[in-house]
Amino acid sequence: MPWEQPNIAGSGYVHFDVTYWGHNWGVILAVDHDSGKAIYLDFISHEKAEDYLRALQSIKSRGFVIKGVIIDGFRALFDIFSDYKIQMCHFHMKRIVTRYLTGNPRLQASKELAAIVERLTKLDKVAFTQEYADWNARWHTVLCERTVSMDTGKWCYTHKKLRTAVNSLNYYMEYLFTYLSPECVGMPNTNNMIEGLFSALKKRLNVHAGMKEDSRKRFIKGFFKALNNGK
Repeated sequence: MPWEQPNIAGSGYVHFDVTYWGHNWGVILAVDHDSGKAIYLDFISHEKAEDYLRALQSIKSRGFVIKGVIIDGFRALFDIFSDYKIQMCHFHMKRIVTRYLTGNPRLQASKELAAIVERLTKLDKVAFTQEYADWNARWHTVLCERTVSMDTGKWCYTHKKLRTAVNSLNYYMEYLFTYLSPECVGMPNTNNMIEGLFSALKKRLNVHAGMKEDSRKRFIKGFFKALNNGK
């Protein structure tokens, strides 16, 4: 059963995220940005759309009015939260691009794109989209380069990972600057708050490395109960 913070009636921006211990054991967490309190927690094996649907239904049923959500790149979430203002976490966006370009890209086009994305948190929508459009125009030919297999005669794009990074940016673009909208004053542009809670939790758990799963679950629930009670 999930852990649900009682008496959360109110409104605000909500952070949603997941963290894991190993490959098939993790936690989904929702945090109210204004209070910093955890308002929903459940244990999962893999990140699935239904986990977020249950969290959303639980939060709404307890009287909390969601003004907007801050989420990572799990694409199912953009449908689940389509009725709300959605902010794509800037640092998750950077991680996604770095995953494809690597931390030290060799291709000049990749180096320039990485530099633009690195400035994401410092630029407004107009400046970022203009830099990105200029980059696309400058490297259009490179993005369209194809390589033909000597064995099969079939072609594929030469710079597939670069194109994947571009496709990801294109998909998330409309969600990158929601926080700057006039109706979203006070909305954060990152999930740093929830990431910080996960880091603190894991630091505490590392002290009890041999803890069994049931005990670990009780510890995690206790951690967030104490957090919400200001202890």
